[in-house]
Amino acid sequence: MAEPAAAAGVSSLPREVREQLAELELELSEGDITQKGYEKKRAKLLAPYVPQTQGVDPALQKESRTQMPVPSATPASASSSSSSKFHRARSGGARDERYRSDIHTEAVQAALAKHKEQKMALPMPTKRRSTFVQSPADACTPPDTSSASEDEGSLRRQAALSAALHQSLQNAESWINRSIQGSSTSSSASSTLSHGEGKGTSGSLADVFANTRIENFSVPPDVTATTSSSSARPAAIDLPPSGIVKGMHKGSNRSSLMDTADGVPVSSRVSTKIQQLLNTLKRPKRPPLKEFFVDDFEEIVEVPQPDPNQPKPEGRQMTPVKGEPLGVVCNWPPALEAALQRWGTTQAKCPCLTALDVTGKPVYTLTYGKLWSRSLKLAYTLLNKLGTKNEPVLKPGDRVALVYPNNDPVMFMVAFYGCLLAEVIPVPIEDAGGQQIGFLLGSCGIALALTTEVCLKGLPKTQNGEIVQFKGWPRLKWVVTDSKYLSKSPKDWQPNISAAGTEPAYIEYKTSKEGSVMGVTVSRIAMLSHCQALSQACNYSEGETIVNVLDFKKDAGLWHGILTNVMNKLHTISVPYSVMKTCPLSWVQRVHAHKAKVALVKCRDLHWAMMAHRDQRDVSLSSLRMLIVTDGANPWSVSSCDAFLSLFQSHGLKPEAICPCATSPEAMTIAIRRPGVPGAPLPGRAILSMNGLSFGVIRVNTEDKNSALTVQDVGHVMPGGMMCIVKPDGPPQLCKTDEIGEICVSSRAGGMMYYGLAGVTKNTFEVIPVNSAGSPVGDVPFVRSGLLGFVGPGSLVFVVGKMDGLLTVSGRRHNADDIVATGLAVESIKTVYRGRIAVFSVSVFYDERIVVVAEQRPDASEEDSFQWMSRVLQAIDSIHQVGVYCLALVPANTLPKTPLGGIHISQTKQHFLEGSLHPCNILMCPHTCVTNLPKPRQKQPGVGPASVMVGNLVAGKRIAQASGRDLGQIEDNDLVKKHQFLTEVLQWRAQATPDHPLFLLLNAKGTTVCTATCLQLHKKAERIASILYDKGHLNAGDNVVLLYPPGIELITAFYGCLYAGCIPVTVRPPHAQSLTATLPTVRMIVEVSKAACILTTQTLMKLLKSREAAAAVDVKTWPTIIDTDDLPRKRLSQIYKPPTPEMLAYLDFSVSTTGMLTGVKMSHAAVSGLCRAIKLQCELYSSRQIAICLDPYCGLGFVLWCLCSVYSGHQSILIPPMELESNLFLWLSTVSQYKIRDTFCSYSVMELCTKGLGNQVEMLKARGINLSCVRTCVVVAEERPRVSLTHSFSKLFKDIGLSSRAVSTTFGSRVNVAICLQGTSGPDPTTVYVDLKSLRHDRVRLVERGAPQSLLLSESGKILPGVKVVIVNPETKGPLGDSHLGEIWVNSPHTASGYYTIYDNETLQADHFNTRLSFGDAAQTLWARTGYLGFVRRTELTAASGERHDALYVVGALDETLELRGLRYHPIDIETSVSRTHRSIAECAVFTWTNLLVVVVELCGCEQEALDLVPLVTNVVLEEHYLIVGVVVVVDPGVIPINSRGEKQRMHLRDSFLADQLDPIYVAYNM
Repeated sequence: MAEPAAAAGVSSLPREVREQLAELELELSEGDITQKGYEKKRAKLLAPYVPQTQGVDPALQKESRTQMPVPSATPASASSSSSSKFHRARSGGARDERYRSDIHTEAVQAALAKHKEQKMALPMPTKRRSTFVQSPADACTPPDTSSASEDEGSLRRQAALSAALHQSLQNAESWINRSIQGSSTSSSASSTLSHGEGKGTSGSLADVFANTRIENFSVPPDVTATTSSSSARPAAIDLPPSGIVKGMHKGSNRSSLMDTADGVPVSSRVSTKIQQLLNTLKRPKRPPLKEFFVDDFEEIVEVPQPDPNQPKPEGRQMTPVKGEPLGVVCNWPPALEAALQRWGTTQAKCPCLTALDVTGKPVYTLTYGKLWSRSLKLAYTLLNKLGTKNEPVLKPGDRVALVYPNNDPVMFMVAFYGCLLAEVIPVPIEDAGGQQIGFLLGSCGIALALTTEVCLKGLPKTQNGEIVQFKGWPRLKWVVTDSKYLSKSPKDWQPNISAAGTEPAYIEYKTSKEGSVMGVTVSRIAMLSHCQALSQACNYSEGETIVNVLDFKKDAGLWHGILTNVMNKLHTISVPYSVMKTCPLSWVQRVHAHKAKVALVKCRDLHWAMMAHRDQRDVSLSSLRMLIVTDGANPWSVSSCDAFLSLFQSHGLKPEAICPCATSPEAMTIAIRRPGVPGAPLPGRAILSMNGLSFGVIRVNTEDKNSALTVQDVGHVMPGGMMCIVKPDGPPQLCKTDEIGEICVSSRAGGMMYYGLAGVTKNTFEVIPVNSAGSPVGDVPFVRSGLLGFVGPGSLVFVVGKMDGLLTVSGRRHNADDIVATGLAVESIKTVYRGRIAVFSVSVFYDERIVVVAEQRPDASEEDSFQWMSRVLQAIDSIHQVGVYCLALVPANTLPKTPLGGIHISQTKQHFLEGSLHPCNILMCPHTCVTNLPKPRQKQPGVGPASVMVGNLVAGKRIAQASGRDLGQIEDNDLVKKHQFLTEVLQWRAQATPDHPLFLLLNAKGTTVCTATCLQLHKKAERIASILYDKGHLNAGDNVVLLYPPGIELITAFYGCLYAGCIPVTVRPPHAQSLTATLPTVRMIVEVSKAACILTTQTLMKLLKSREAAAAVDVKTWPTIIDTDDLPRKRLSQIYKPPTPEMLAYLDFSVSTTGMLTGVKMSHAAVSGLCRAIKLQCELYSSRQIAICLDPYCGLGFVLWCLCSVYSGHQSILIPPMELESNLFLWLSTVSQYKIRDTFCSYSVMELCTKGLGNQVEMLKARGINLSCVRTCVVVAEERPRVSLTHSFSKLFKDIGLSSRAVSTTFGSRVNVAICLQGTSGPDPTTVYVDLKSLRHDRVRLVERGAPQSLLLSESGKILPGVKVVIVNPETKGPLGDSHLGEIWVNSPHTASGYYTIYDNETLQADHFNTRLSFGDAAQTLWARTGYLGFVRRTELTAASGERHDALYVVGALDETLELRGLRYHPIDIETSVSRTHRSIAECAVFTWTNLLVVVVELCGCEQEALDLVPLVTNVVLEEHYLIVGVVVVVDPGVIPINSRGEKQRMHLRDSFLADQLDPIYVAYNM
C-alpha cells in the first residue's frame, strides 16, 4: 500500500535494486526479518537514489499520513492557512532549569519537527461552553488536517517523522480489523484514506466517508443495531428512535433512510469526531498478537514477550567499591553531644546559627553558649518537670515529635539538642495535619510533641480551646519550648553524655512511593560517623560559614546545617523557603555578605537565583569552595549546574566548586564530589542511551542524540564506606559492570531500621549481596539506598534515577524525572507551569500505565493546551518509546504540595485514583498503550445437532426445560368454563354482583377519586360502544386508539371497544410540556395500527389539535377523534360476541430499549388464558384486594390494570405512578392503610421509594405505615432482575415490617407478556453467582459468593401455570443442557398470536412465534422466541407439584447485547461497574458506535468533577471487562432517557448523542 509518490520513485530505480527490494519485501512478509531490520536494509539500498534533503527513507513515506501516535484528522475541511497558528514557534518566558538540557530540548524539538507538517491531529474533546472559558467557536472542531491536497514535497516532509515512531507502529488496517471482530465498518474508509488519491487525499474526511458509504453500510455499522433508523426521529421517552416496526420487509423502508450510518447525518459534529478518532486508531502500538490456542473459558492476558533485539549486559560481575578510610583526628569528640558541650562551654561567644526574617535580613544569631544553655534547660524540663517525680511523662528512649515551622531553625536546633541531651529520641515532622504523618507517630508510639508558642497558637482548636485531634493521629500532649517556659537546671544536674553507641539518636521520616510515611532510625554512632565522614569529605574546618537553603529537619539540611555544624563549630546561615519565594536571590546575597565557604542548595535554588540575577549585578561567589548540589541524584541536575556556572562564573564562581552529591534517608550521604583543585580538568559526563537504560543496561549513546541521557557523577563513595550495585528487584544479586541497579552502601554512617517495621527493615537495611549463582558475597550487610545508578571509570558514582520514580511498563524501566524533562522540553510557556509536572504510574490491567499531570496556566487557550498535550505524547513516544496512558492538566495551584513547595506525587496519584484531581483538560490513550488485551475470540464453527445431543447425554445432563403447573389438572370454577370471553365475564358479574367494587383510583393525597363497580363498568362500556357505532361509524374489527391518563376511563373505554367488536390499542398520552418529544410516538402508533378512530378525553383532544402539536406532527391527518367525557345515555342494542376465541382481542404496542416499536396481537383465548394463569398463581378471588402502581399501557402492567379484576373479581386499587412524584409516601401508605397482601409496581417506582424514602424510615414509622401485611410485592419487568435494587428496598423497609421474602420480580417479553410471576405458593426465588467472564463466552459457570468477577442473578419468579420454557442455542436452534446459556423459548396458551405490522412479514412471524427445535423430544411443539438469554437450573427445592423445582434465570435481551472483540457483553454489567467508580455518577449507559464503546455518565456532583470521571471509567471497564472505552460522555442528571418500565433507552441516547442533542458537559475521545 505504498504511497503513489513513493511507488513512482521505485519504478525508476535500476532493475537489480528493484529485485533486491522485492526480495526484502518477501522476507518481511514471511517473518524472516523484523520490521526494523527491513527498514534499515531498505534505507541502505535506496540511500544512493534519495535526495539528501529528505532526511528520512522513502519506506516510511507511505506511513506518513496516519503515522502519529497522536493521531490523524478532523473532518471539518478548514483551509490550510488556519492551521499555521497552531504551530507558531513559542518563545520567551522563564524555564525550569532543573530539567533544562539544551541537548534534550533539541532532541525533543527534532522529534517534534518531524511531526511539524501535520497540523492538529487528535479529535479535541468537547466541553460545554458554560463550564470552562472557551476560545472561539472553532475550538469545538479543530481545523481539518489530513485533507488539504498538498504537493508531493510537502507530503515528503510530512513523512519525515521520527523513525522511532515508525518502528513501533504498524500496518494501518490491522488494528481496526483485529480489535473489532473484523467488521467491515470502517476498514474501507480507512483504506481510501491511506492510499491517497494520486497526490495526497483531497476533500475532507466527511467526503471520503460519504464516498465509501455504499460498501460500508450494507452491514449496519453498529453492533447493537437490529435495524437501521429512519429519518423521522421522534424524541419521546418511550420512543422508537428508529421508526421501524418489527416485521417490515427489508427493502420496504430503505428509501426513507438517510444514506448514512444508522440515520445519523455524517456532518454532525460528533460523528465526524468519532470518525476522526477511528482513523486515528488505525495505527496504534499493537505488537502482532501471538498465535496460540485460547480456550474461550479463560481469556489469556498477553504477556509482553522480551524483544529479541534488546540490549543485554555483557560486563563481568562488579566488585564492591571502597571509599577512602575514615581518618582518625585526635580531637574528634566521642559523641556529638560532647562536641556541643565542648563548644558551648569553651567558645560560648562563637556564632552557631543565624536565622533570617521574611525579607531575608539576619534577625537572630544563636551562639554556641546559648545553644548549650538552652538545650540543657530543655533537657532538664523534659525529664523532670513534665508529670511528677514518681511518674515522669518521659523516660530516656521515648520518642518525641518536633513540630517546628520552616522559618524557625533556632527553636528547632535547641529542641533537637535538648532531646539528645535528655536521651529521648526526636522525630522531626512537617507541619501538623497529614494523616500519613499520624501513621508514623502512631507506629513510633509518640505521645508528646514539642513546638513553639507561635506554632501552637496557629494550630486549629476545638470549641473549648483544646487542640484538634488530627485525622489518623494518636492523642498528643503539646509542650511549648520557648525559653520563658523552661526551668533552669540546678547547678548539680548534668546530662548523661556517654560515648556514641548503637542506641537510637533520632528518627528521620521518609515518604514512600505509595505515600506511606516511615521513620528511619539513626543510631548515635551512625550520626557521629556520618558527621565525621562529611567533615572529611567536605574538608570542613572550625569556624567556617555555610549557607543552608535546605529543610533543616531532614536529609542534607539536617546533616550539614545542624549536626556536622556543631561537630566542627561552623556557623550556619539558614535561608528558609518562605524567604526564597519572595527573594530568590537571597542565598546568593548571604554567601556574598558572609563570605561563606560552603552553600547547600538544590537545583531549584540555582534556577531561582538565575531567574532573579538581573536584580543584583554586584554579588560575588568567589568565597565559595563548595557549592553542594544535594539533588545530584536527579540526572537532570547536570543542566542546572552548567547553566548556573555559565551565568555566575563572571561573579567569581569557580567551576571546581560545584559538588553534586547523592543522598537517601536510609543510606544517608551515598557519595559527594570532593572540592576540586583549581585548574584540574573537570570530571567527564556519561552520555547514555535511553533505550539501553530502559532495559537496565549502560550503553554509551553515539548515534541517536535524540534519546540520550547526559549524567554527571556525584563524586566518590563516602570515607569509610563501601558500595555495590544490586538488581533492583528480586534477590540482591550483584550487577554486571555495564548494568544499572540499586546502589547499596555499607558503612557505620547509615540508618539502622524503619522504626517498628521489622519486615521491611530486613529487606532494606540488612542486605547481603549474592552472586549470579545465588550464594552470598561476604557477610557485611548493606543498606539499599533507593537510588539507581552505576559505578563508572575511576570509581566515580553515577545516579540515573530513584527507585521511587521508577515506572516499569511492559518490562522496561523508565524514570519519572526523564519523562518530566521530555515533557518540559516541549516548549510549553503558554500552557503549563514548568516546575509543576507530576509523573507517576498506576496499575491498570496487569501492567503499569504512565500518567502525566501538569498545572495549566490560567490564560492558556483550549487549543494551546490540547496542542501541547498532543505534542508531549509524541515527544515521549519518540524519545522513550513508551505510551502515556493519561495526560491531565489541572488548574494552576491545585496539585497537592509538599511542605517545601514541590509536588506531592503520591497524593497527586491518590487524588487521580479517587477522582478528586479535578482536571480542566484530559487526554487518555488506552488504545495506544494497552497492548496486552487477550486475543479477540473467534467463534467456533457451529456444532451439529447430533453431537450436541450426544454431548448432553454423555454428560448426563438433562435438557434445560421447565414448566409451570399443568392447567389441565387444576379444577377451576364453572363460571370460567362457561364464559370464554372477558366481555361475557363482565356481563355475568354485572348481573350476579352488580355493586361489587372492582376498581378504586387514588390521587396524590391518597383519596379515592373514582371507583367502578361491576355494573357501573358494564353500563359505561355499553355507552362507549354505542358512541363508537354512532359517531365513529366503525365496524367490527376496526382498530381504535385509546389515549387516556392512567385511570378508570381507560378501563371503560377498553371494554367499550370489546362490546362494539373493535380492537383497542392503548397508547400513553403525549406530555403537554414535551410535545415535540412525546407526540411523534403517538402519531407513529396511530399510523402503524391503522386506527380508524381515537378515543380520548376533552383535554387531550384539544392538545392533539393544538398549535404546539401542529409543530410536531401533521394534525390534519388524525383519524376521527372522539372524546368520552360526556356520554349519551343510550342503550346498546346488542353486545358483540366474537365467533371464535382465536379472534383478536386487543393490540399491545411497546417500544423496546433498543428503540423498536413492536405491536403484538392478543387473541381472546390468550386473554382468558393469561388471566386464569395469574388468578391461579396469585390465588385471586373476589374478596381480595391488590394495589397496582404501574403504567397501564402495555405488557403485564396493562393486563393487571385492566383485565385481571374483571376476570377474577378481586378489587384493584389503582395508583398512577406519576402521582408518586408529588407524594413519595402514596404507594406504601396505601398498602399499609388497606392492609394489602399483594402489590405490583415497576422498577422506577421502587427506585423512587428507595432513593427518596431511604433516609425517612423513622418518618414512615411515625406516620404509622406498616408493611407486615404484604405477602408479595412484585416488580413487573422485562429484564434481568435488578437484585441490588430489590435487596436495598427489602433492607430499607424491613424496619416497617416488610418481610425479606416478599419482594420478587416477573419476567415477560414481547411474544409472551407474562412467563414468570412469583405468586403465593412455591419456593422463594433462588439466587446464584455466575462468572462474568464465562457469560461473555455464552457460558454459565457457577461460582461462590465473593468470587472475583462474579455476578449475582436472581430467579425471575415462578413459571406461570400452563407455561413451558426451553433453553435453545439461538444459532443451531437445538435445545441446551441444564445450566447452559441460551435463548429462552416459551410455549403457553397466552402467547401472543403474532406481530401486528404494516406488511405481514411471514418469515419473521414464523421465526418468532411458530418455530420448532431442530431436534429433541420437544421438536413437535411450536415455540415462541423471547429474544432473551437465560438458563434453567434444577434446584434442591420442591415445587408445588412435588417435583424438584427448576429455576429460570434471565441474563438479558439478545438485541441489547454488545458484540465486542468477539465476545458478548450485556450493557448493564458494564454500567454497574462504571456506576461504582465515583460517588458523583448518578446513572450510566453504554452503547457502541462503529465498534467504539461509548460510555455516557450522568454527573450529579459539581461540573469540575466531570473530567475526573474519564480515567476512572476507562480504568474500570478495562480492568473488569477487558474493553477499551472509545468515548466518555459526561452529561447532566436526567439526560439518559428511561421508559415507563424504568429501562434505559440506549439506542435513543445513541441517536441523540450522534445528532449532537445531548448538550454534554464534556466529551473525551480516548486515543
